[in-house]
Amino acid sequence: MKKNIQLILAAACFSTLFVACNHASSTKTGSDKDSTTAQAPQIPDSANFKATVQGKQVDLYTLKNKNGVTVAITNFGGRLVSLLVPNKDGKLTDVILGHDGLSGYQIKAETYFGAIIGRYGNRIGKGKFNLDGKSYQVDLNDKVNTLHGGFNGFYKQVFDAKKIGDQQLELTYVSKDGEGGYPGNLTAKITYTLTDDNALKIEYSATTDKATIVNLTNHAYFNLNGAGTPTITNDSLRIDADNITPVDSTLIPTGKYEKVKGTPFDFTSLKTIGADIDKTDDQLKNGKGYDHNFVLNKHDISQSIATVKSPETGIVMDIYTTEPGLQFYSGNFLTGLSDGKGKATYAHRSALCLETQHFPDSPNEPSFPSTVLKPGETYHTTTIYKFSVK
Repeated sequence: MKKNIQLILAAACFSTLFVACNHASSTKTGSDKDSTTAQAPQIPDSANFKATVQGKQVDLYTLKNKNGVTVAITNFGGRLVSLLVPNKDGKLTDVILGHDGLSGYQIKAETYFGAIIGRYGNRIGKGKFNLDGKSYQVDLNDKVNTLHGGFNGFYKQVFDAKKIGDQQLELTYVSKDGEGGYPGNLTAKITYTLTDDNALKIEYSATTDKATIVNLTNHAYFNLNGAGTPTITNDSLRIDADNITPVDSTLIPTGKYEKVKGTPFDFTSLKTIGADIDKTDDQLKNGKGYDHNFVLNKHDISQSIATVKSPETGIVMDIYTTEPGLQFYSGNFLTGLSDGKGKATYAHRSALCLETQHFPDSPNEPSFPSTVLKPGETYHTTTIYKFSVK
């Protein structure tokens, strides 16, 4: 009898333990599932950015506003690494492509992710220009042309960083006379400010001791569906521009202005990016998609000059600028080989760039807005990327 009672008690304990263990297991599985499907994106570990490069300290800096919007910036290239904004469900989404550490940005094939571009954003035909009666030859790093400042543009330089409170970062870099072939000692300052209305403001300023050319911008790759998702072609885009500056087969402007009305380049009202991107068109053929400068109708920063909307996340990005042009690039040269954040692959057309700037090859086109900066003058321009949800 005593033995039977012991067996009954043992069976009861085993049953209780089995139910408890099984319940704990299913609870854990459910929790894991929830965290997999709704896990908030993370800012990369700052330890992965700490290093000495060119004798200067590299680090990762984080700005955060009262709404939880967070931006991470490294002073290596002045790069935007992450930008976390709320989607329609109130959950944070990282809308910037990038890498988890400094080494990702140092590889040869890295495509300017999030970088400050200088001295000259975009292309200069054959890398040549004349200034004050003197001819200059700068790096040819884009076949027969110069692109984004050359082989060692600002995207490869270490900026001096000064964090001002929780929501502002000031970056300074002195580009020496002759660097990349450009004249003059140029002192550039870039200030990132994250505002409480979920806007990222970028202010650029520069001075020089010798006449030079300057065209600064930021090369952020945006995907409002979330960095690492496969395409941006389902997003909608508006650009307040009636003209583009058409380009030749090497993507250098022809010097003309071309109306967008009736062409695949008409984004004067919201249009799905993929609607016309594969149409038969010489300009689309030259750029392998969109890779063109849009001539903005207005650029006094008082109103949005471009809007992107994601039907998936509901995130809306509005752009304001004092610059006369906007380079729209549809990620045509992304290959899917990039080792992105969280081991993501960044596929063909999985991001877009909207770079506020002066026009490409302006030093060789007198009819374009001038990019000349002289001693005693101050270059200053502002761009704002503002986020909301619909």
